[in-house]
Amino acid sequence: MKPMDYFEISEEIQEAINRKDNKKPVVALESNLITHGLPFPENITTALNMEKNIRDEGAIPATIAILKGKIKVGLSNSEIENLAHSKSAVKASRRDLSAIIFREMDAGTTVALTMWAAHRCKILFFATGGIGGVHRSIEHPTMDISADLTELARTPVVVICSGAKSILDIPSTLEYLETMGVPVFGYQTNEFPAFYSQSSHLKVDYSLRDVLEAAQIINTQLQLKLENGLLIANPVPTEFALGKKKMDHWISKAQEIADKENIKGKQLTPFLLNQIKELSEGRSLKANMELLKHNATIAARIALTYHKMISSRQLKDYLYSILNQYPDLN
Repeated sequence: MKPMDYFEISEEIQEAINRKDNKKPVVALESNLITHGLPFPENITTALNMEKNIRDEGAIPATIAILKGKIKVGLSNSEIENLAHSKSAVKASRRDLSAIIFREMDAGTTVALTMWAAHRCKILFFATGGIGGVHRSIEHPTMDISADLTELARTPVVVICSGAKSILDIPSTLEYLETMGVPVFGYQTNEFPAFYSQSSHLKVDYSLRDVLEAAQIINTQLQLKLENGLLIANPVPTEFALGKKKMDHWISKAQEIADKENIKGKQLTPFLLNQIKELSEGRSLKANMELLKHNATIAARIALTYHKMISSRQLKDYLYSILNQYPDLN
C-alpha cells in the first residue's frame, strides 16, 4: 500500500487541496481535545464551535482523527460526536500510528500527529490549544519532553496556539524550541502566553503586528525551505484569562496530588488539567474552551490572508509570463 492509502480525506477538503483556484484555505484541528483534553459535553461543543469559527472566517476546517484504523481528515458532526462519546479511543502520537492502524483502532490525534498528518495532506495551518513541552520533572531520569517539540522541529506546519500548557516548564520548553531552530512568534504580543494566562513573563522571539505580517513571514519561511514548523502564540482573550499567581498555586497543588498517586506518562497531562479544573471551580475549563475557539479564528484569518497573497502573486507571475511570450504587448 502507498502511504496515502491509509488516509480518508473528505471530498470538500480534497477539492480545496487539489484545486489551485480554490478560494478557501484549510485549517487543521486535532482530535485529542475531543477524546482526552476536554470533558463531555464540552468536548463536542468546543470542537464544533472551532469548526464554525473557521467557516465563519471563510476557511475550511479539517478535524483529524483515526477511526477504525484510517486517518480521517475532515470529520462529520456525527463522527465528532461518536468520538466524544467513545470509551475506547486512545491518545495517539506519531509513535503509536502503525500499531493503531494495524489494529483498526479509534484515536484522538495529538499536536505532533496532527501536524504530521496535516503536512502529508498539504495542509499548512493548524489551530490548537497549547503545545506540549518540557515537563517540570525534567531534572529526573524520565526526561519527559513532548513529541510536539520534535515535530515542530521537522514538520513545516504553522501552529497557532496559546503557548505551552501552564503545567509545563515553560522556560525549558522555549530553550528547547530555540535549540531545535523553531521560531516563536507572538500574535500582537511580545510575551509568550501560558495557556490560561496571557503571559508567562517570558519573551517571544518576534511579535506579529497583524495577519498580513504573519502571512508574509510564513511565505518567507517556506521560500527558504527551512523544513521546520513555525509557532504563533496567541494569548487567551482578556475576559477569560486567569492570573499567573493563582494558576501557579493550582498547578503546584495538582502536581502534588499527581506525585502522591504516581501519575506519569500519557496520563499526567489530562490528570493535571482535570485537577486544575476542580481547584479553579471550572474557570480553567472555560478559559481552555475560549482560547481554543479564538485560536481557530486567528488561524483562519492568517490562512485566508496567506492564501489571498499567494493567489495574487501567482496571478501576477502568470501575467508576466504572458507578457514575456508576447513582447509586443509590453
